[in-house]
Amino acid sequence: MICGVDEAGRGPLAGPVCAAAVILDPSRSIKGLDDSKKLNEATRDRLAIEIREKALAWSVAFASVEEIDSINILQATLLAMQRAVAGLALRPVEILVDGNRLPDFDLPARAIIGGDATVAEISAASILAKTARDAEMRRLHLAAPHYGLDRHKGYGTAEHLEALRLHGAAAFHRRSFAPVREALARVELLGG
Repeated sequence: MICGVDEAGRGPLAGPVCAAAVILDPSRSIKGLDDSKKLNEATRDRLAIEIREKALAWSVAFASVEEIDSINILQATLLAMQRAVAGLALRPVEILVDGNRLPDFDLPARAIIGGDATVAEISAASILAKTARDAEMRRLHLAAPHYGLDRHKGYGTAEHLEALRLHGAAAFHRRSFAPVREALARVELLGG
């Protein structure tokens, strides 16, 4: 009943931050678990389905763009992690979180740097968080395709920065992030 927790989407300029919590079933192994960033999209998607089918419990939760801008990205990430653990159908005996920061949990918890590549439960959480956030970014792309969210998932790529310059910031952009603030300032300067 060990729970792994990881997040996806701390660095992008747009969209929510996502966290996942997973309790794996020791009797139902899942081959190929790893840090989601090391896996290609097709492998992540295949593993996400297998994780949801075989895990004893799993949960995915988000913190919104508004929460990110209000309490900062670190606090919003910790909030999403708390929500993911709270959403589990089973209560774990210990929580293992990727990274060096822990949210406040009412259970024993440890932060493990590099845990997404070394602890199966955290790897599974990494995969669920990444695939859930990517799906959300593809959904947002349908509302505003000119930003290219389906390709860069909100990260500050040259394509995204150019779209910000041309179109300004949308409601799904994180106003507390410098490139978005700069795009908003340009619009104000131009009297928009």
